[in-house]
Amino acid sequence: VQLQASGGGLVQAGGSLRLSCAASGRTFSNYAMGWFRQAPGKEREFVASCSRSGSNTYYADSVKGRFAISRDNAKNMVFLQMNSLKPEDTAIYYCAQKESAIAFAGSSGVIYWGQGTQVTVSS
Repeated sequence: VQLQASGGGLVQAGGSLRLSCAASGRTFSNYAMGWFRQAPGKEREFVASCSRSGSNTYYADSVKGRFAISRDNAKNMVFLQMNSLKPEDTAIYYCAQKESAIAFAGSSGVIYWGQGTQVTVSS
């Protein structure tokens, strides 16, 4: 399985970015997908996930109401729309695939990781 994340960049506080992750290697629509992030000097943390259909989602409290995860199973892609960005959202963002169809709220069971895309939010 390969997960290729893209869409990161530099944005001012209050701005928006949309991250994309293209998946290949097995039947994408069978598995839940998620996004994690890791800021400098910090551990990787959960951001958002969705079930295999995309109908169920989970978000970290820190991004709830600002970020939205979605997926396009026909294109084998998952997205993270990030609005009202804050400097504390600065991190490398990773897409991930879990060995499950159900949306999740942590890294347990995640077996595939993308390479990461840098998001920098300036104040």
